[in-house]
Amino acid sequence: MTEEELRRRLPQGLAHNRLAPAQNRPAAVLVPLEPGRGVWLTRRSAKMSSHANQVAFPGGKIEPGDASAEAAALREAQEEVGLNLADAEILGRMDDYITATGFHIVPVLALVKQGVRLVAAPGEVQEVFCLPFAALLDKDQPRLRRAVFRGGEHEFFVWPHEEHVIWGMTAELLRQLARRLRGEV
Repeated sequence: MTEEELRRRLPQGLAHNRLAPAQNRPAAVLVPLEPGRGVWLTRRSAKMSSHANQVAFPGGKIEPGDASAEAAALREAQEEVGLNLADAEILGRMDDYITATGFHIVPVLALVKQGVRLVAAPGEVQEVFCLPFAALLDKDQPRLRRAVFRGGEHEFFVWPHEEHVIWGMTAELLRQLARRLRGEV
């Protein structure tokens, strides 16, 4: 998708559902979209205390010093993947999301410059990789799977990738993004 297509399908001020603050821990993730390429993701380090080895967007807790969720998402992306803030333009937000682990996630959409250089921060991120727009635009994706988890059977979405299992909150946010890019919402 070109920059023009992305701007048309994800206009500034994109409508989103904002959830009321509750007992969940506030966090923000950056959803970095590179025109002509796809959406950037990370695989968290095996050394992380939570969500080790999982595929995620750059992001983390909203700190008291962060002026906004957008500021937190950009700060985290700078720390985790070395994103130069001059290379990112905030487009808006997607719907808030509450994780099963008690985080209130604010997903922040951003355009990043073509050819952006992202580098995994040792100790936090094992790998940085791009999921192509072709995967997001494929109407047969994501796939719904079932598994037993915490004593019960659960359904969840999984995105195709040769090297990674993309599931959980990341898969759900990608599904929401894909629906917007496909014009389904």
